Amino acid sequence: MRKPIIGIMGPGSHATEADLNHAYQLGKLIAEQGWILLTGGRKAGVMDAASQGAKSAKGLTLGILPGEDKTGISDAIDIAILTGIGSARNNINVLTSDVVIACGIGTGTASEIALALKAGKPVILLNDSRESHQFFSYLEPEQVIIVQSPEEAISRVREIVSRQDC
Repeated sequence: MRKPIIGIMGPGSHATEADLNHAYQLGKLIAEQGWILLTGGRKAGVMDAASQGAKSAKGLTLGILPGEDKTGISDAIDIAILTGIGSARNNINVLTSDVVIACGIGTGTASEIALALKAGKPVILLNDSRESHQFFSYLEPEQVIIVQSPEEAISRVREIVSRQDC
């Protein structure tokens, strides 16, 4: 049985302190479960915080990067996939993930959530934006799970991957 790949999507430069703290904790908890962490791979915001958290627990990190070179890659990425396709890499992020956790919200994160919903992927929202909760829950109420903490997110991921054939 292969290891589940858990994608953490979230803002880069516009991440809040809460987003960064949650992302770090999520990355750590994902690694502790023995799952693979997938992020956008950059040394910025939620991507870097989640990757640093996973590395603190000796986890495996996968980064799907927008560019064609290794500039700006998080020091905590084990496997860097250079795509050269810019934001179109968001589709790779969600299709590769077994579960998507949106930690915070921004335009790139919103696009990843929408792509994940379109692909039928479970999406966990960990943010304080009631508007995003309402909007994404309206679009696909069966796929969107709203949580209040990293621990609750991991509990829900555990339930999901136990039902999937990972």
